Amino acid sequence: MFEALSDRFEGVFTKLRGRGRLTEANVDEALQEIRTALLEADVSLSVVRAFVSRVRERCVGLERSTAISPAQQVIKAVQAELVSILGGEALRIQYAAKPPTVVLLAGLQGSGKTTTAAKLARWFKTQGRHPLLVGADLQRPAAVEQLRILGNQAGVTVISATDLVADGASEPAALAGPVDTARLSIERARRLGRDVVVVDTAGRITVDAELMEEIRQISEAVSPQYTFLVIDAMTGQDALATAEAFHSTLDLDGVILTKLDGDARGGAALSVKEVVGRPIAFASTGERLEDFDTFYPERMADRILGMGDVLSLIEQAERSMDLEVATKGVQRMQEGRFTLEDFLEQMQQVKRMGPLTGMLGMLPGLPKEIKNAQIDDKELARVEAIIYSMTPQERQNPVVIDSSRRLRIANGSGVTTAEVKQLLEQFKEMQKMMRSTGMFGRKGKKGKKGGSPGGMPGFPAMPGFPGGAGFPGGAGFPGAPGLPGGARSPAMPGRPGGGGFPGAGGSR
Repeated sequence: MFEALSDRFEGVFTKLRGRGRLTEANVDEALQEIRTALLEADVSLSVVRAFVSRVRERCVGLERSTAISPAQQVIKAVQAELVSILGGEALRIQYAAKPPTVVLLAGLQGSGKTTTAAKLARWFKTQGRHPLLVGADLQRPAAVEQLRILGNQAGVTVISATDLVADGASEPAALAGPVDTARLSIERARRLGRDVVVVDTAGRITVDAELMEEIRQISEAVSPQYTFLVIDAMTGQDALATAEAFHSTLDLDGVILTKLDGDARGGAALSVKEVVGRPIAFASTGERLEDFDTFYPERMADRILGMGDVLSLIEQAERSMDLEVATKGVQRMQEGRFTLEDFLEQMQQVKRMGPLTGMLGMLPGLPKEIKNAQIDDKELARVEAIIYSMTPQERQNPVVIDSSRRLRIANGSGVTTAEVKQLLEQFKEMQKMMRSTGMFGRKGKKGKKGGSPGGMPGFPAMPGFPGGAGFPGGAGFPGAPGLPGGARSPAMPGRPGGGGFPGAGGSR
């Protein structure tokens, strides 16, 4: 979402890197470009003014540093203010002393509220909680059924009006409306021993008096510990007007941004905290239920400034990857017994982490050409098909694959024999590299310390992938949790040097 803004910031900082010292004129010139970049990103004018003013105060009012360059001084100030307008610190959920903790979701129709309810319930499950989903959206056709389908995928029970009637609720006649549905569902949650309840409410195309009165009554009936407004991050400045309208009625505790992986300019994300005074609590970055997590202002600021987001990538790997499978692959690499079967397993581990383009955006120090490269995840499926079309013997010992076998594999996987040959040659080169250099800092044949910094071997270059022998651009994929090694992010102003990917002994 923030690619255009990141590119503009990079242009500003590139100009400053050529300056020997930081003057007030340099600062004003840079801030004018930053102001233009933020306005083009659809950030609220009042937020832009406050942001630029505070950055200028940081850069001009303080003594010049001799330890860092002019560009780094401005980057440090911009990074600090970006963190501030994005919320400062991540929201930490405080659970009710007497369960359940009730979370009420509000928002306009089309903002992704029902999907967000299921994602949030799944997130609570990952925190060791036992959530219940309440379908109080009785306006939109099939809204409750959609919630049931999503709840089933998340492994969370869904309750709505019909369930309460079937359960012999004490007030079945009152179940005609969403207010009593929500209230009685809380009672059901207590009986079932659920410690978190997520209430999905109805939305409208626009904010209206009827919507506000209904959501106010539901809020009074369930007394939520948290009330979150779900906002589509692609709606721009309209999202701010929506947030202000809901906040005047509900006293919001935070905002959940959906579609943060979209191609909009991102002004809503950069404005909502300053305008409404409430933090962004969670962010949805994809269609899958697992593409949802706590919003970390500092990490997002780093990504906007091109510094990557190593911590989020590590956490994503920890959630998605099977440590036993990854460790087995490392052992076989170190022993020189890494086969196509092992390669297939490791590739499937990486696929579970989500789209490759999203992961590239989290890696620090990659050239813009690689980060912006169009990587088709279907190429991984093509490689999988090639390997699946091989016999167990061929996967273990690709040397036996002659021209007739290549033709059979190509026909079985729907590719050309040239593509099969290319994959085999690149895998052979990768094996040769591992044997000659030693992996993960092992001593090679000549006793010299070497090896790839990455925890997994680079993927072979395949059609649609940038780079050469590795993925991407010849580089190994960053180390997965529990695997030795891992890329280090560059040192950032005002911080200790970059953080390494966790190795076998933990983070370095």
